[in-house]
Formats: sequence, structure tokens, C-alpha cells
Amino acid sequence: MHRVVITGMGAVSALGLGADPLWRAMVEGRSGIRPLQSPAENVSLRMKVAAQLEDFDPSVHFESGQLSLLDRVSQLALLAAREAVAQSGLDFAANEALRRRAATVVGTGVGGEFSRDEQSQRLYRDNSTRIHPLSIVRLMPNAPASQISIEHGLAGPAFGVVSACASSNHAVTQAATMLRCGLADVALAGGTDSCLSLSGIRGWEAMRVVADDTCRPFCKQRRGLVLAEGAGICVLETLAHAQQRGATILAELAGFGMSADADDIVAPSAQGAIRAMQSALDDADLQPAQVGYINAHGTGTMANDATETRAIHAVFGEHAARLAVSSTKGVHGHALGASGALELVAALGMLRQDLIPPTANFLDPDPACDLDYVPNVAREQRIDTILSNSFAFGGLNAVLALRRFQS
Repeated sequence: MHRVVITGMGAVSALGLGADPLWRAMVEGRSGIRPLQSPAENVSLRMKVAAQLEDFDPSVHFESGQLSLLDRVSQLALLAAREAVAQSGLDFAANEALRRRAATVVGTGVGGEFSRDEQSQRLYRDNSTRIHPLSIVRLMPNAPASQISIEHGLAGPAFGVVSACASSNHAVTQAATMLRCGLADVALAGGTDSCLSLSGIRGWEAMRVVADDTCRPFCKQRRGLVLAEGAGICVLETLAHAQQRGATILAELAGFGMSADADDIVAPSAQGAIRAMQSALDDADLQPAQVGYINAHGTGTMANDATETRAIHAVFGEHAARLAVSSTKGVHGHALGASGALELVAALGMLRQDLIPPTANFLDPDPACDLDYVPNVAREQRIDTILSNSFAFGGLNAVLALRRFQS
């Protein structure tokens, strides 16, 4: 079975275009959460804040012919993929054999939400009998994966993954599985979401899980999650392929674990999270004491943060007290299907720069959340092995185990 490494990373978030602006904000605990830019005029919204891209002009990045095919969710994914491919040094254009051995797997929570919302308004508000002829290819959940494979000519396996807030981590695990088994040599994998349409906002308002101030994971004053948009794409390769071409290796994807709560459609389950984390440790052949840091799912909701804390205690036992645990959602918000990929930026940055990104916006500790959450200030510490958690509505869980690369 082939070892899998990461050789490129790209991201788009409220902190800007690129993985580096996001990483720098994570380290500084500088939040991209701001007052919500409403998608509709003269509409009163209960949702007050979000982590949105500012001054994003897609015409700067795409020709008009290509842009007509792209929902915002695909635009963000394409930009993240361009950055990841550039960092990896791979030249797909010059190597047809490589393109045939390259896979594409991209997760999304809701797909082309803006296209769906715009065409629904034409039908139900404007009484139009026609909608845009490219609506389906814009909004389908596999559109981001398809568009990336088209732009880079990647002719290996390509598909989308839909598992709400665990979509990115599930996409990475599916891509890595194909690399391990020899079905591909290279894969572009990650997640993307942009769902701050009026109907999307109304849906989240109705669930009553969004905060009206900011995202404060694990602290006593947390009031809920803050929605975000963004995308993250990484380049995965078999170790042999990366070494053969002399690639710079950012980290090794040592293992992964997945589980389903098989219980409630919304309420998190400690048992599901426990099984996903334990599976990741087993797959990576790690003992709990070998892990030094967990990038937590840490949404900032009362239920998630307390449940994730209990699950970490159950998996790590006495070692839980020595673990550093932080959530970076106070910086980039909760980008649903893109969250795991944005948090992969934190994981890679931590392993490469020996800096643990803090839990931003932390005020007072909550007795139900009693771990070391690295509040507000980054910590210098060398750690060689980490976990990155994603737990989704629907009870779907996916955990990545990453290791500092050693040949």
C-alpha cells in the first residue's frame, strides 16, 4: 500500500485569496468575521455576521465564456486548485500520462446555492416560465470537481463528495484511498462552499444555531456558529511519485478515520466522534500519546464543543490533559463543506512552522470544555503528529491524521 503525502495547498477565504493570508490570520487570531453583507435589499435578517469574501471580482480570474458556466462555489474551488497545483510544481499541461493518472475529488455541503436561489427567484417571484439554460451544470454538487478536472485536464477518477461539514475530509480520504491502492498517482482533493444566499441564510436562521456576535469556540460565552464561504484544495501524491520528481513534501497523510453516528440528524454524538478519531489513530498506527495537537471541529455551538471535548477525553484518556486543542473557526468561520480543507491549512502550517494557531475570540472557560484550547495567542511548540476533526449534520464524521514528513 502506497504512502500518501501532500505537496500543494490552496485556499480562498474571508481572509483573502491564498493559503498564506489565511495561515497568517490564524496565527494572529485575526478574525475574518464581519457584519453580514445582505444578498437582498430592504430585507431584515436575524443573522448579523458572516465570514464573506470582500471585493471579490470573478471577472478578474475567469474569461467570460468560462464564467458563464460557474457558480460561485466552483469559482472558489478553481482558484484554490490553481494555487495548490502551482505550489506542487506539477505540470499537467506537459504530461498526458500524468493527467490520466490524476484524480479529482471535491466535497461540498450544498453545491451551487447561488444559482439555485437566483433561478428560484425567477420562477416564483418573477413568474418566469424559463430559467437559465446552464442552471443544472452550475448548481450540480459535482460541478467543482468537474470544473477542476476540465481546467487542468485531469483524466483520472473525478467525482464530488457530499457530507455537509465533513465533505472536505471525506474528499481527502477518498482521494488518498485511491492513491494507496494504486488507482492514481496524484489527486486534487478538498472542499468548497458558498451558501450565503437569501434562502440559505433563512434556512440557517430557522435552525437557531448561528451566533449574532462572533464565533467563540469552547468558551463559556459561545453563542453558536458563524457561516462562511471559502474553498481549500490540496495536492496529494504517492510518496514514490513525489520523491521521483523531487517535490517538496508539506506533510504525510498518515491515516484517516470515518464513522456515522446512526442516531440523530442534528445532535452530535460523542460515540461517533470517538470511533472516527480512534479509527484515524489505528489507520495511522499511532498511540494516543504520540498525538500532540488536534485541530478541532469546534463550531462554537453549545452542543458540539462539549460533545467533542468528551470524545477527546474518551479517546486520549490522561493524555487529553497534555494535548493542545484549538478551533480556527473564530478566524475563518464555518464554511461547511470547505471547513475541513481550510483547517488543513492550519494543520500544514503547524507542522511546518512549529506554531499552534490559537482559538480566537476566547473569553472565559466553560466547565463542560476543560481541555487546553490555546486561547487567543499562538504557541510555539514542535509537534510531529496531529489530528484534524470534522463532524457533520447527519452524524457523519471524518478525521485526518497528519505527520511531519520523515523519509
